[in-house]
Amino acid sequence: MSQSTSIPKKMQRVRDHGFDNYMEVEKKTRKVLKSQTLILAQPNQTLPVSRLDILARHLGFKQDEVGAFLLKFPHVFEIYEHPVQRVLYCRLTRKAHLQIELEKHTLHAQIPEAVTRLRKLLMMSNAARLRLEHIRIARAEFGLPDDFEYSVILKYPQYFRLIDAEETRNKYIECVEKDPSLMVCDIEKLREKEYRERGANAEDIRFSFIVNFPPGFKIGKYYRIAVWKWQRVPYWSPYEDISGYDLRSLEAQKRMEKRAVATIHELLTLTVEKKITLERIAHFRMAMNLPKKLKEFLLQHQGIFYISTRGNYGKIHTVFLREAYKRGELIEPNDLYLARRKLAELVLLSPRNAKVDKELVNFHRGRENDHGVRGFGREDYVDDGGTDFEDMP
Repeated sequence: MSQSTSIPKKMQRVRDHGFDNYMEVEKKTRKVLKSQTLILAQPNQTLPVSRLDILARHLGFKQDEVGAFLLKFPHVFEIYEHPVQRVLYCRLTRKAHLQIELEKHTLHAQIPEAVTRLRKLLMMSNAARLRLEHIRIARAEFGLPDDFEYSVILKYPQYFRLIDAEETRNKYIECVEKDPSLMVCDIEKLREKEYRERGANAEDIRFSFIVNFPPGFKIGKYYRIAVWKWQRVPYWSPYEDISGYDLRSLEAQKRMEKRAVATIHELLTLTVEKKITLERIAHFRMAMNLPKKLKEFLLQHQGIFYISTRGNYGKIHTVFLREAYKRGELIEPNDLYLARRKLAELVLLSPRNAKVDKELVNFHRGRENDHGVRGFGREDYVDDGGTDFEDMP
């Protein structure tokens, strides 16, 4: 393959506003979740606003930003004045509690699917095992409950076992036995479906991926040829044991590079929302033979993946599987995804739809009240009005 007709190693990221807008909403919901977790951890599930303000940095807020944030989402947070202490408190609305219960119920109902995801994830690793800590960090992405060590791993000893590695002093989750019926990539199923429905040329789609470049991505003649050639390069399946192969040849290196694309593609299909942070993919780099410069590698394949830097001031990179989304929404949503999106719906609901008691606070006056909570006056009490999801637009 000549240099002029090969995919460049270094490419500029082309923005896709559909995915970036999705992350703008998630940036808000991430802060909402942190605040919710803190409130729910209290004995009576209520907390003084001043306490939240003290913990601003821990929750990802700037100083004196918490109060304004809470008032922006009256369908999630209810601000009220304590009848005795005369201090402003915060608790969750009825709709927020309903969303939490819905997600909790859905999470446990889909544990069988989560078991399959974890089994496939382990089968993709070199030694059919992964660090327990790395799975714990990414548990939400793979639809695993917080107590997955007990409700999933120990509950299904026929599939998983926990082992201690003496050389590293780390705990690992190991796959008890590989199941050939599960060792089929999602992209392989899509190719088979494409062939059956459209009768496409088998050789043209045998090793190809769905490519959908972002708007504004410039595709020159030589780049188009390079992609055409790359699509036809054969590769080893992410589930295939390559320990006995000679990987020194140029052909083997090409296969390994494309195998890395297939591995990340399959990893994304195993997530609930078909997205995961680049930093969490990096946790599996050694175990799955992924390249060192992951961001640079993924930017070579912007028609397959999209990296968004929105959220947490650009410190987090979120990788999306492009083919799984259309207009900022998952094409084939699952129940857990839909349950989680209910929180985003509450966040996006206009504050005008919430009942406001004008006797409490006008936050925008920016003055401090008697208890040192900056910006809280006495004119904006928020109530959710007791509306169920069925009443939501």
